[in-house]
Amino acid sequence: MKAIGYVRVSTEEQTNGVSLEAQVAKIRVWCTLHDAELVAIYRDEGISGYKGRESRPGLDTALKQVCKLKGSLVVYSLSRLARNTRETIEIGECLNTCGADLVSLSEEINTTTAAGKMVFRMLAVLAEFERDQISERTTMAMAHKRAQGHRISGQVPYGTRLASDGKTLEPEPAEQVVIEQVKALRGNGVSIRKIVATLADNGVLGRTGKPLDIAQVHRVVARA
Repeated sequence: MKAIGYVRVSTEEQTNGVSLEAQVAKIRVWCTLHDAELVAIYRDEGISGYKGRESRPGLDTALKQVCKLKGSLVVYSLSRLARNTRETIEIGECLNTCGADLVSLSEEINTTTAAGKMVFRMLAVLAEFERDQISERTTMAMAHKRAQGHRISGQVPYGTRLASDGKTLEPEPAEQVVIEQVKALRGNGVSIRKIVATLADNGVLGRTGKPLDIAQVHRVVARA
């Protein structure tokens, strides 16, 4: 098995944290114990973990090399690798996609083993849960703003117009008539495609001066 090491230390940690030399030493010991060929060790010195991957050239090179070798990326701890769980999972997924593995010595994570993969997948579940919570809160906030009649995007939805305050939406009478027609047709089981054709036959035009298309009618039905 071929291995690529990665070490990082921020400016603040250079005196009080785990030094680069200590991280390198532990990576070398692990490779020796596991008969792994340590091809190279890449480092980012004096760089905070709060900075993204684009600010860590050592990490970027390490990821490219380990993917090329389809080997194992060995780090002292996950805190040396990424800013948070989400970024850790993203890096792990990147390695998995290219056929490489991740080894973190402090957390004893080793995706070359079944147990290591299980632990990493548990982290992935937690990260997904966090993303779902954020999405749920965003959806609820948008629904609340919509219920209050506030504009929630750069476009004014069909059937409404921007009020004089520049923020609130109010009904557009002519378009509301069309919406009621769409709702009635859909309620009678008429397909979206047939509704589009019926509106065109009746001379109903959208804001661009063209007949409403399938996507526009779909959005009308979804908001109904």
